[in-house]
Amino acid sequence: MDGTRLVLVTGGAGYIGSHAALALLDAGWAVSVVDNLSTGYRQLVPREARFHQVDVADSAAMGRVLSEDKPVAVMHFAGSTVIPESVANPLKYYQNNTEASRRLIGLCVEHEVENFIFSSPAAVYGVPRGIPISEDQPTCPISPYGKSKLMTEWILAEVARATGLGYAVLRYFNVAGADLAGRSGQMSKAATHLIKVACETATGKRPEMSIFGNDYETPDGTCIRDYIHVSDIVSAHICTLEHMFRKSGNLTLNCGYGRGSSVRQVIDKVSELAGHEISVSIAARRTGDQAELIAGVERIKEILGWIPRYDDLDQIIGSTLAWERRGVS
Repeated sequence: MDGTRLVLVTGGAGYIGSHAALALLDAGWAVSVVDNLSTGYRQLVPREARFHQVDVADSAAMGRVLSEDKPVAVMHFAGSTVIPESVANPLKYYQNNTEASRRLIGLCVEHEVENFIFSSPAAVYGVPRGIPISEDQPTCPISPYGKSKLMTEWILAEVARATGLGYAVLRYFNVAGADLAGRSGQMSKAATHLIKVACETATGKRPEMSIFGNDYETPDGTCIRDYIHVSDIVSAHICTLEHMFRKSGNLTLNCGYGRGSSVRQVIDKVSELAGHEISVSIAARRTGDQAELIAGVERIKEILGWIPRYDDLDQIIGSTLAWERRGVS
């Protein structure tokens, strides 16, 4: 791929965004990263990428970035992502996710960016009508987080119809793991993702962890999720980007493996790979949690020819443990 073609990555100093920047560079794209470092980390931005410490919601600053870098595509990862926090502080989520994205999309149209790839969550589905969850299921989110992301999907679709902006929506299920070369991983100071928290507990960074509810209608009473390695998530972004430049047509695709693991299974696997039991307590259910969320993945495989490389819980947890043991997070 011609390295003069530049992709702008928002939230590129964060967990998934930094992995995307690395994958783009590995694939031969030029990369520009925008991040305000409110939750991101400057050391996660690849040295080969341009970096702008800018808030996506700052239209004047973002306009300058787009004028200077002239990206052919934007991958939009910046935003707030914690469901319980969105319930407690919905205005933050409509500001950081919906309004900031609206401004960015408008600037992309103004600056004639060709394609826009949007990071969206499985939370847009709300309570699933069936498992696995296909892209055709109704979207009825039950948290401000999910609603704020779905609103951005609507904005993208309507702007695309009016202007011709190309777009893709990638709906993530549960992203975990770390770059196998140790170049990036999750560095949140207040992590809420199960595998990250369990590996922090296994490496002594937490004294114990909680299972939020063990009375769900699942085989072991704990929630079941479709965990996907972060490197497979970003490879799906690269496949999407290349597809968009080869063909016309907008996309909405699930990103997962099409199978799930329970909270208890994850904790048992972390204990096994760490070589010792980790301390676990049972807590009340969290607002907004569903018993089971598993992706329907036929569409992404058929349209993109995407083939996951790390579809294995041992690899996902093993890479996370390796990252935590480095002491960088």
